[in-house]
Amino acid sequence: MKRSGIIILVIIGALILWGISAQRGLVSQDENVKKSWNNVQAEYQKRSDLVGQLVNTVKGVANFEQKTLTDVINARSKATSVNINADNLTPEKVAEFQKAQEELKGSLSRLLVVAEQYPQLKATENFTKLQGQLEGIENDVKTSRNGFNEAINTYNVKVRSFPGNLIAGILGFKAKEGFKADAGTEKAPEVKF
Repeated sequence: MKRSGIIILVIIGALILWGISAQRGLVSQDENVKKSWNNVQAEYQKRSDLVGQLVNTVKGVANFEQKTLTDVINARSKATSVNINADNLTPEKVAEFQKAQEELKGSLSRLLVVAEQYPQLKATENFTKLQGQLEGIENDVKTSRNGFNEAINTYNVKVRSFPGNLIAGILGFKAKEGFKADAGTEKAPEVKF
């Protein structure tokens, strides 16, 4: 009886140690997802902050399409009003956040196209600097989103793989949604001359 009792205690102890290790791994991956999400939000915030400067520079130099400026301002407002945190990364919330950010990106693209029609604006040093910064920020956003998707992938593999999925299910860890390509981006744009 003693021997079987010791074996049972050893097995129970091993299971407890495994459970603790699995829980710590899940927490570590979850925190990595949160950190990556915060990086994404920081890049979007940096872009949003730059948009105000860009709009004011364009306003000051060019007196053109008010609708374009209004669209940019409205898209910026909408993009900053969509609040989502790393604990609530449902597919719907991520899609809503991504849609608002893509609307801002689209309105910025239209602003830059319209601004190209104003030679005095293109010659303005501040506009040129802001345009370069905006391009750099867009690259930073892409890099940050890719890092977030990598963190989501690592986390989801841990949450969904056996035997970690047992501990994940018990402790309430669920798979999370990452960024996806926008609708229609699978088709190459048509270029005509």
